[in-house]
Amino acid sequence: MLSGLDLASGQMFYRLRDRKRWQEFLDFLRQLRRRFPTGRLYVVCDNFSPHLKTEVAAWCATHDVELVFTPTNASWLNWIESEFTALRYFTLDGSDYPSHTAQEAAIAGYIRWANRHARPKRHFAPESKIRRPDYLPNVA
Repeated sequence: MLSGLDLASGQMFYRLRDRKRWQEFLDFLRQLRRRFPTGRLYVVCDNFSPHLKTEVAAWCATHDVELVFTPTNASWLNWIESEFTALRYFTLDGSDYPSHTAQEAAIAGYIRWANRHARPKRHFAPESKIRRPDYLPNVA
């Protein structure tokens, strides 16, 4: 599954594909660009190798799309991860789907439900210590 989260609406956009190569990722970016045709498009990504492909970077440069990469082992900084947690909880945990088609239908059904109840994403961790400039994590 390739997916994106629109922070302005809180809705998820997704595509279920058999593979997740750079070609599928680029196709997904093209779909996002068609959905949001004007203005700079920011896409937060992890460091998965298809996101780093030269062809992807070249297309993004010519279509006003900026890929923003989370630091290694910091996927929690990407807001979509919390949406994935809910998706896993409601559709995958404890499941035994008879086929991939049934599993995909459950995922699609959950995302349609979540999108109907979506609200804009605002105020990410407003009281979190990590937002304070004087916060230093305990590291050795």
